[in-house]
Amino acid sequence: MNTSLTPALSIAHGLPLEAEPGLGALTIGGYLREVTRRHTGREALVIDLPSGERVSWSYDKLWERSLEVAKALIAAGVGKGTRVGILMSNRPEYLSSLFGIALAGGIAVSLSTFSTPSELEHLLQASAVSIVLYDRQVLKTDFGAMLTELEPAIQTSNALTSSKFPFLQRLIVLEPAAALGHAREDGRSVERWSDFLAQGRGLSDSLVEARAHTVKPHDAGGLFFSSGTTSVPKGILHAHRAFAIQWWRWPRVLRVNEPVRSWTGNGFFWSANITMVVGTAFSTGGAVILQPTFEAEAALTLIERERVSLMNGRPHQWVRLQSAPNWSRSDLSSVRYVPRGELIREHPSVQSQWERPNSFGTTETMTILSAYTSERPVERKPGAFGTPLPGNTLKVVHPHGGQTLPLGERGELCIKGPTLMLGYAGKSPEDTFDDEGYFHTGDGGFVDEEGRLFWEGRLTHLIKTGGANVSPEEVDAVIASFPGVRRTQTVGVPHETLSEMVVACVVKLEGASLTEDALIAHLKTRLASFKVPRRVLFVEEAEFALTGNEKTKVDEIRKLASQRLGVAPASDPAARE
Repeated sequence: MNTSLTPALSIAHGLPLEAEPGLGALTIGGYLREVTRRHTGREALVIDLPSGERVSWSYDKLWERSLEVAKALIAAGVGKGTRVGILMSNRPEYLSSLFGIALAGGIAVSLSTFSTPSELEHLLQASAVSIVLYDRQVLKTDFGAMLTELEPAIQTSNALTSSKFPFLQRLIVLEPAAALGHAREDGRSVERWSDFLAQGRGLSDSLVEARAHTVKPHDAGGLFFSSGTTSVPKGILHAHRAFAIQWWRWPRVLRVNEPVRSWTGNGFFWSANITMVVGTAFSTGGAVILQPTFEAEAALTLIERERVSLMNGRPHQWVRLQSAPNWSRSDLSSVRYVPRGELIREHPSVQSQWERPNSFGTTETMTILSAYTSERPVERKPGAFGTPLPGNTLKVVHPHGGQTLPLGERGELCIKGPTLMLGYAGKSPEDTFDDEGYFHTGDGGFVDEEGRLFWEGRLTHLIKTGGANVSPEEVDAVIASFPGVRRTQTVGVPHETLSEMVVACVVKLEGASLTEDALIAHLKTRLASFKVPRRVLFVEEAEFALTGNEKTKVDEIRKLASQRLGVAPASDPAARE
């Protein structure tokens, strides 16, 4: 039996953080400095411009560009703890901004490019940013126009002062990657990127180094926002060490040893993307392959040409890749690592049989908090998500009473450790953590005698059917692997005898000829009978409720399914009588 597990109680400890192999510098700027020294001269990132030009930065160039941003920010008045927003698609300047903000002593605030005007207003107010570095346009969204709509003074005033955004002082605009070379002024208070950088050119590298030296691993380094599936997005403040630990950690957890060329078409404003993609690439001496926004045909061309080895995306994007006209003729033989990549492995040129080791994490823990690792070998069991990673402690408590449960009992998962957030923006520590410093995740599950975590999904999303618990995440993972599925969300709908009936709501890929019977037949071969949806409802994309970060609003999907089936939702007073 693992002696690190408290006897009889559901508390599991990871190894001490200092026992974790492979860790280097634990600040954001220190991390970049260390990987640059290790991999000097090597290619660090690649992007294709619409003109067809291939742009490549070495590690040394990324370091130089990050210093350039840091100097400009210092010249603009950024001090220790100043919050600087990044509202950009995936482009080289996103990474030089992230590292530059850290080197200057500031805090990088990740702003979603999926934001609507009201959502962006909330993000700017909740984050208290002083400077925003932004893409003027991402796809069809004109952020220059959106910002001016939110604050007309941007257009009319030379010096920005705003009672709506009382901390906001500077706006710096980059031309979108899709329109480089076609500069346009956004307003009198807006500065162009080139002019902004020029302001710091008189400052010395030694000044930036001196600032970076004052930054400690436990200092605040970045602010992310939750999906906002049930309320407005919450600002999640992370320390420098949360970024750095996960960057060093990801290659080891994923069991990759060679330099990795990591591709993504998803935004870096997601913690999983910025940690996994950057960590697997830079910690191994590989490269980040950037696609500003996801487009299937262009993605396949880029992945083939750049010999991408890791693809980080979502199952519905793999479906779009399969439907692209160049899917069958693309050479994807370089691809080895694809989380949830069953559909990618169907491509005839993909030979990899790699399966992502089960791991579990949250935005509040800067992604992974448990996994299977070689330094703490335990038997892999179906449904388990490994053991707590070094420095982490996990406990399981009663969802309502809060008391720690006996070993093996199901309850709410609680976590503390070195990558746990510093807190929520605008909330006190006592409103965020319990008396022992644990964060209550809202996720359900249990731990066994070896400290293995069995995660069962969000407590509010678990489906209780016929006395058994069904995790929607498990069902949706199987549905997403079925050809023709664009999106899926499994929910529980009230049922007279079962308590809840398992129902899957599915958005078809355009042109796909899915049927309810065919999908259910597929699921019966992959899932226990009680987990198989009794009904599959096909819904339109416009009906499938998503947040600004493209996460599913489960409660709204549940209501939609209940309406389709003529059942009163569980939250409806009539359903409780």
